[in-house]
Amino acid sequence: MRRDFYLYCFLACFTIAHWSHAAPARNSTGSRASTRPRHGLGVKGQVLHRSKRGWVWNQFFVIEEYTGPDPVLVGRLHTDLDSGGGKIRYILSGEGAGTIFVIDEKTGNIHATKTLDREERAEYTLMAQAVDRLTNKPLEPPSEFIVKVQDINDNPPEFLTGPHHAMVPEMSNVGTSVIQVTATDADDPSYGNSARLVYSILEGQPYFSVEPQTGIIRTALPNMDREAREEYLVVIQAKDMGGHMGGLSGTTKVTITLTDVNDNPPKFPQSVYQMSISEAADLGEVVGRVKAKDPDIGENGMVSYRIIDGDGTDLFEITTDSQTQEGVIKLKKQGLDFETKKLYSLKVEGANVYFDPRFISRGPFKDTATVKISVEDADEPPVFSMPVYFMEVNESAPAWTTVGQVHAVDYDLGRSPIRYSIEQQSYLDRSFTINAQNGIIKTMEPLDRELTAWQNISVIATEVNNQIHSSRAQVAIKIRDINDNAPEFAEPYEVEMCENANTGKLIQTIKAVDKDENANGPRFTFSIAPNTNFTIGENTGHSADIKVRRGAMRRLKQEVYHLPVVISDGGVPPMSSTNTLTIQVCSCSADGSVQSCNVEPLTLPAGLSTGALIAILTCIIILLVIVVLFVTLRRQKKEPLIVFEEEDVRENIISYDDEGGGEEDTEAFDIATLQNPDGLNGFLPRKDIKPELQYMPRQGFCTAPNSVDVDDFIKVRLQEADCDPTAPPYDSIQIYGYEGRDSVAGSLSSLESATTESDLDYDYLNSWGPRFKRLAELYGSKETCEES
Repeated sequence: MRRDFYLYCFLACFTIAHWSHAAPARNSTGSRASTRPRHGLGVKGQVLHRSKRGWVWNQFFVIEEYTGPDPVLVGRLHTDLDSGGGKIRYILSGEGAGTIFVIDEKTGNIHATKTLDREERAEYTLMAQAVDRLTNKPLEPPSEFIVKVQDINDNPPEFLTGPHHAMVPEMSNVGTSVIQVTATDADDPSYGNSARLVYSILEGQPYFSVEPQTGIIRTALPNMDREAREEYLVVIQAKDMGGHMGGLSGTTKVTITLTDVNDNPPKFPQSVYQMSISEAADLGEVVGRVKAKDPDIGENGMVSYRIIDGDGTDLFEITTDSQTQEGVIKLKKQGLDFETKKLYSLKVEGANVYFDPRFISRGPFKDTATVKISVEDADEPPVFSMPVYFMEVNESAPAWTTVGQVHAVDYDLGRSPIRYSIEQQSYLDRSFTINAQNGIIKTMEPLDRELTAWQNISVIATEVNNQIHSSRAQVAIKIRDINDNAPEFAEPYEVEMCENANTGKLIQTIKAVDKDENANGPRFTFSIAPNTNFTIGENTGHSADIKVRRGAMRRLKQEVYHLPVVISDGGVPPMSSTNTLTIQVCSCSADGSVQSCNVEPLTLPAGLSTGALIAILTCIIILLVIVVLFVTLRRQKKEPLIVFEEEDVRENIISYDDEGGGEEDTEAFDIATLQNPDGLNGFLPRKDIKPELQYMPRQGFCTAPNSVDVDDFIKVRLQEADCDPTAPPYDSIQIYGYEGRDSVAGSLSSLESATTESDLDYDYLNSWGPRFKRLAELYGSKETCEES
């Protein structure tokens, strides 16, 4: 309501001022050039007439946000040609014509029919025109003019961003800039004070202030401490109309955080710390922790620790835990012994890592505390007098030779006895033994330095009273060298020399090696037995040259020479060996290059020409060809179909179970095929009948023989066939299903024979005649077979 009241007052004042200064009807609200004629003197007193234009419109004004009941009058259009009577019609066109702005065609009055907002649009461009109402002809040229929307204070200031967050270091001086806030006003800054803003602080005093014109927030109190209060809320107001009464305003919130500075030194909460550690603790074991508290944060609160004094500086160390800012005290060196020293004292200092020179007057940024460490007793393993022992023994020394002794002591209060042993995993060849009571190490067998120059064993010392406590020590045993190896050739030598070699010709340089050490090896001495063909000369003690004593050796006389070379070393006592050098005499060319070292064939007798040799070779080749042809034809000749040897009876034995290859397929015949697998147990069923009751197999002699003798085999099978009526003869098995039409005896087929015991009676075969006598004997009576 208050805002509408001010608006109405402003409109009333503006209307009164407007109409009091306006011209009668022609000047209206708009402005145009005068149309009255003006007279003046021209050249030589000539009177000039200049007619001014009366139809040129510049601009009109209309106030924004008018909310009256009637349309607001913007202005009036008028031409000098209008004498009244309504003969002239006024036309308005352009932006908003007919919708926002309307014109009275007779009077030329322009009204605004809608409420205008300068923030949406500040001006409108229109076109004025006067035409004859009857003929519609233009009486005046079109004239363009502007309608400007006049601003009023209808928009409050606004902070486009927010809420705001700012930071300022603690302990900052008064007037330190924190942040600048800016508000905007949509009103016209060129008209009145509608857009002139003034800033003020509503909340946040007395800690902060704001500059009225710029909106910069500054500190207002000195020594603001983050540790006391870290965050502040400030409310800033922006008011237009220069901050006077009736102006519009807007507010924003600013959260100001004090950032930390290093203005507080670290401080230990107590001056003395008590800690303890076992004397058997390992290296790096933590003894305890201390912490100097610093209320600062981040890098300003970082504390580093060091030991500055005390009697345990060589045994203990302190490090800083970067996560917790604690000082960690650790065991740095072995040497704690409850029996020797039971208490240590350390002086620990905690200091800030980073310093701020502005606050150096607040005192030293460090603090000290005393740490007392007590040593606790522990049952420790025995301790060797040396961590590593070095011993020596001669190679080839007899068994049970003393090598050395180890010694360990239990320093605990009980002083337990010690038992010594050799760790088996580090000692596989069982060359040494140790006395369990005194720790004396001896050999168990002779040693060879050339196989192993050093022996490493691990000795275990165990408390007798508490066997879980033990310790180890390494023993390195060096095998001392003795001269027990003779020198020998460095490699096997096979020398080739020319038979026409001159006297003194070097044919080979030989080298020697010795498995012993240098003290028992080089220098070597080379020698050979008196020889008429070769000589030897020593070089540097490691090699010797073999040369020709006399030249012109004939290879036909002797092709290979075996030269014994005696090599002696420089040991005490010296050792020597004899090595054989093989020298082969070869034929060489004139320049000394070897051509042949093999045995040449004997020369042919004189008088046999080359042509004769060729003829002899030709005859030999022809004879070989003839022999080959004869053998080939011999193999292709077919063998006779019948073998007349009486002993080979396999041709008459035929197996009908397999398909044979004819009469010629006799070589691959196997006598085992004659054995019927069904008859191995003495039972051979009939194959020419289908019996329902079969005879049980006969035991005794009716078993298949394992002999491969054909004669015996056939006799056994024949006897089986004679004695067993159910077994057909295997020498010729023929089963006839149909016997013919002219037989007086009828059919012999047993397919329809009776299967009962009473029906199997073949005595009627005796009445058939002499041709069936043998058949009657076979099937006539069972007693005859059993008696035989």
